[in-house]
Parts: sequence; C-alpha cells; structure tokens
Amino acid sequence: MTTTTSSDTQVQVVKPTVASHLHDYWGRVRGGDIGSLPAVLGLIVLCLVFGIARPTFFSATNFANLFPQGAAVIFIAMGLVFVLLLGEIDLSAGFASGVCGAVMALLMADHGWSWYTAIPAALVTGLVIGFVLGFLVAKLGIPSFVVTLAGFLAFQGILLVLLSGGKIVSIRETFVLSLANKNVPAVWSWIIAIIAIAAYAGVQFLKVRNRAVRGLVTDPMGIVLARIAGLAVLLLVAVAVLTKERSINPLVISVKGVPIVAPIIAVVLVVWTFVLGRTAYGRHIYAVGGNTEGARRAGIPVDRIRISVFVIGSFMAAIGGIIAASRANSVDPNSGGSNVLLYAVGAAVIGGTSLFGGKGRVFDAVIGGAVIAVIDNGMGLMGFSSGTKFIFTGLILLLAASVDALSRRRASATGNR
Repeated sequence: MTTTTSSDTQVQVVKPTVASHLHDYWGRVRGGDIGSLPAVLGLIVLCLVFGIARPTFFSATNFANLFPQGAAVIFIAMGLVFVLLLGEIDLSAGFASGVCGAVMALLMADHGWSWYTAIPAALVTGLVIGFVLGFLVAKLGIPSFVVTLAGFLAFQGILLVLLSGGKIVSIRETFVLSLANKNVPAVWSWIIAIIAIAAYAGVQFLKVRNRAVRGLVTDPMGIVLARIAGLAVLLLVAVAVLTKERSINPLVISVKGVPIVAPIIAVVLVVWTFVLGRTAYGRHIYAVGGNTEGARRAGIPVDRIRISVFVIGSFMAAIGGIIAASRANSVDPNSGGSNVLLYAVGAAVIGGTSLFGGKGRVFDAVIGGAVIAVIDNGMGLMGFSSGTKFIFTGLILLLAASVDALSRRRASATGNR
C-alpha cells in the first residue's frame, strides 16, 4: 500500500494496491460481508452443470428465452428488496401484480383504452395498493405479515371478481406484446451495449476522481479497469450470442437481437441502485432497516419510509404484472398466483438480501432471479418434473437463508455488523 501527501492541505491520501484491495475484500468476506458472492458463484456452477448436461442450454434461442422467462419475477423481487431492507415482508406482491395486469388488460380489451393510458392506470393501481398496505403497517401498527397475507387473499378475490367465470382476457396491443416477446434490432443491440459500457466506465472513473479530490481512499486503478473489462466482456459476448439468427426459417421471419425486456431491466436496476446508494432517501432506508429506534431519534421520518417501501414494492409488482401479461399474451384468474410470489421472495433472498433487514441491494433481485430462471429452464431441458424443480428451488432458498443467518452471526462476532 502506498501513500501520497498533499503539500497544500497536508492530507494523507491512501492508495491501496490491487493485492491489498483483494486482501481487504477477502477479510470482509471472512467477516460475514459476502453480499451476492454465493449467488454469483451458484449461478456460474448451475450454468456449467446444465450446459454440460444439455448443450442446447447455451444455444442462442435458449439464452434469449431466459430474459422474458425471469423478467416478471425479477421486477417483483426488485420491489421486495425495499420491503425486506426494513425487515418487513409483502406476501401480496404476486396477486397485486395479477390485479394490475388485469386492470391494464381489461381497460384495453373492454373499454378501448390505448396502451399509453392503460399502462399508467395499472401502475397507479400498484401505487394505491402499496400506499394502503404501508399505511396499515406504519400508522396502525399491524404486522406486515398479517396485512399482506390479508392482501394476498383480498387481491386474489379481486382478480376473480374482475375475471368472473374464469374469464381470460387476450392482449392484442402490439406495444404491450412487444415488451416481453420482441427483440431490439441487432444494430441497436450493439449500440446500447457500447453506450452501457462507456457509461459504466465514466461512472467508475468519476467515482475515483471525486474520492481522490476529497482525500478519500480510492480503489486501485487495476481493480477499476478489471470491473470495466469484466462488464464489457459480459455484455459483448451476450450481444454476440443474441444477435445470431434464431429463426428456424429466417427467409420468412428473422429473430435476432437482445430481448426488449433486458434493457428495461437494466434501466430499472440503474435507477433503483442510484436511489438506494446515492440519495438521502436510500440512506434512510438502510438506517431504518438497521436500527429503527436509532433512525427515529436521528430525525428520520420512519413511518414515511415504511409506507414508501410498500409503495415501491407494489409499483414494481405492477410492472411485473404488465410484463407477465405481455409474455402470456393474456391475463387469467391465476395471474400472479402459483409460484410467482415464492419465486420473487426467493430471488431477493437468494441474491443476498437479508430477511432480517438492513442489508441488500437491488442487484440481488436480478442475480437471484437469474438463478431461479436458470434452475427452471435448465431442469426443464433435462426433463425434470415441476415437483422436482420446486424441491430443488426450495433447497436453494433454504441454503441462501442459512448462509444469510450464518454470515450475520459471523459479522456480529467479528464486529462487522
């Protein structure tokens, strides 16, 4: 590790080497601060296992299918991360997404609304649902488990009322259908990837510069360049695979390019990551999740924060419901039911968000959702039954929760909590 001293301010700026940075990171991992590391390693192992067992797993067609397959769960899980950060739970998110999807579909099919009015109506429905849930939890003091369990039952009933008689509402709006079923043109896929890499590099360099100006410790340039190179390789390889022709008969119809839902996930991820990591509101969420009473004494509006995370959770559930409806081309009385909620909660927890509150990132929902999508997809290719897939996913979730509990115990013992 090297140090430099400014002659004007006499502020000693520490410049760690790559070796010392990696040593510090390993120390944090050993101390219980593991983040998404288990999920990332698990995802790599699963991909290798399924790829070896079924070579078609790595085909361009199957790779492209993973995005719409896991998108709805990922969006719902993103919202649940905010709720879980406070140590709360939202058991109604699945059917809330179904209700919002049904609102959109019914407004378009039965009332002649266009997509640009029906989608906002569905999103507003999600906001209202979240506000009601959050108000009951924050202002009336009812445990979130009870409130959202009641919501789970109520929203299931509302969905049955809206779609009485087992009604299936088909979606014919081209824009809505394209969200989960169409692809970005190949040229634009490359352009978006290059812009994303350049933007990420710019943010990384700006972060280093700002910390250096303030006399704070910065990451070694080797680590910064490695991150940029890693993202560049990941995106460029993914785009190279996805821009291959996937159509059986390309003369009739061409199918290539990045699924439209992929950049949507990326944009939402960036927005919520910025909110959690770079705003006072995000810091308040972590503060309330880490120590509610301490946050209240510090002047943080705890009740408002608690209400807001449920609003965000249901808003993201609405987006998930819209994407699910797009992928299915319809909504039915089971929309948002079955395993949607369990997979969404599982995605957040598997990704590294703690069930105890105070620890987690929006990225956890993405990596956890990817793990679940890979399990469902890979085991399907290998011919396993739905029952076997549920059992295996449940074991993965139990393992993730166990790792979370053990890491928190380790962090508490080492004073890193």
